[in-house]
Amino acid sequence: MAKSASSKRWLRRHVTDRHVREAAAQGYRSRAAFKLLEIDHKDRLLRPGMRVLDLGAAPGGWTQVAAERVRPAGRVVALDLLEMESLSGVIAIRGDLLDSTVRARIVEALGGPAELVLSDLSPNLSGIASADQARAAQLVELAAGFALEVLRPDGALLCKVFHGGAFAGLREMLKGSFESVQVRKPSASRSESRETYVLARVPRRA
Repeated sequence: MAKSASSKRWLRRHVTDRHVREAAAQGYRSRAAFKLLEIDHKDRLLRPGMRVLDLGAAPGGWTQVAAERVRPAGRVVALDLLEMESLSGVIAIRGDLLDSTVRARIVEALGGPAELVLSDLSPNLSGIASADQARAAQLVELAAGFALEVLRPDGALLCKVFHGGAFAGLREMLKGSFESVQVRKPSASRSESRETYVLARVPRRA
């Protein structure tokens, strides 16, 4: 019964959410598009001609924004465990980032070093806070490690991170590998959500 009531509350909040309505009106696949739009407005991450990798892409809200901003000569590669409906200008790969074959396909699809890696990866939540935070932290480490493999000097990683016991450690881990690490909390993120985003930039070559 409690689960049913919770589901009803979520549905009611979802259908009355301003960003959900705006996403539908503007043709975006999810409200998450507005998170990236807001961060991009502040940090100017996306430019025409860029190579962009989007991890945890489905249903494609961030992918749509990236594809729009890098046109006409840019390239977007989108990865997810789930099947994603095709998008113009996007190479979609279904698979697990832990799979070396999948990683090789991503590198081939990019066709060169990426300027930006986006990661909206989230674990399947169990409801056990400590376990969920540990899984989320592992995904951040996975995304950061692969980003360092595919990013060009002066490239950037924008990665979802959940506040919790692991947050400080993850931030320090990123500071050890990237030139700068900044936290972003877009207004399109629900205020009660523990999610935030970390923008990490790769050092430029000397």
